[in-house]
Formats: sequence, structure tokens, C-alpha cells
Amino acid sequence: MIPQDEAETVMWQGRFITAKTRGKWEYVSRARGIKAAVILAMEDDHVLLVEQYRVPLGANCIELPAGLIGDHEEGEDTLMSAARELEEETGYRADHLEIVGEYFSSPGMVSESFSLVRARGLRKVSDGGGVDGENITVHRVSLADLPTFVQEKRAGGFVMDVKLLMLPGMIA
Repeated sequence: MIPQDEAETVMWQGRFITAKTRGKWEYVSRARGIKAAVILAMEDDHVLLVEQYRVPLGANCIELPAGLIGDHEEGEDTLMSAARELEEETGYRADHLEIVGEYFSSPGMVSESFSLVRARGLRKVSDGGGVDGENITVHRVSLADLPTFVQEKRAGGFVMDVKLLMLPGMIA
């Protein structure tokens, strides 16, 4: 029997995630139709990155700015959510946002997709740092210095989000 022909069973559901089985497969999805946006904010040969502690990893992680869509308001617009998350996390506003595409980061275990959103026309409007105790540190890194930045952070015990590999110069 092909797994998609088998019934999906919800094993557990929380506020943000749902654990499911289908045949022999175990996986998680976002609850309540929540989606995610990842923001690629590059300008003037620099990229905005965020650093925050991630409980599942037990470490600080270097990532592209990102956030949930529809976690507070059902049917929330992707670009409006991305604009809000960019400003909350980094303190930057973008004059122009565009959806680059929809992607899956770990399709063997997680059904969640994310919309990759490109931000242009960046201007600093606040310190950023997140909301509700997110404690986010913002890094504006030149693309030329990015490999060294990542190497130094790794040496300091930080972990990296795989989406950083989308950035120029990260794959040799």
C-alpha cells in the first residue's frame, strides 16, 4: 500500500504543532493552518541575520529572520506577516517584499513549508530584538565576511540554520 492511501492519524496536537502518523511514518505539521515566512534581507552586499536560543537545539542558532503566519490571526497575508516579523526581529522595514517561492526544509519528518520572501529597500527604524522575550540579536554581515562570521560563530558553539546555504559564498 502507498502511504498516501493510508489514513492519517493525529497522535497529539498542541497550540503550534501536531504529531501525526500515516502507515509507518511519524511526522509533525503546523497546527491550525499556521505557515511560516523566511525573509531574505540582502542589500548593499550585506545580509541581515538573527541569533536566538532555540530550545529544541539547546543552543543559539544563526538564522535568516523568520516568523509564523496565521498564529494569531487566521488567513493572515504572507507579505504583511513577513513585514511585521522583519521589523520585530531586526528593526528594519522594507520598501518592497516579494515571495520567491515555497520550500520544505525537512520533508522526511516535517510537513511544514515556508514562503521565502525577499526584502528590498531596507531602512533601520528600531533596535529589533523580537517580542515576548525572544531575545534576538541582529547581525548585519557583509557577504564577503559571511563565511568567516559563520565559522567564528560555529567555533563559539552556535548552530546554523540550513537556509543560510542559500546565501552567496556559503557553499564552496
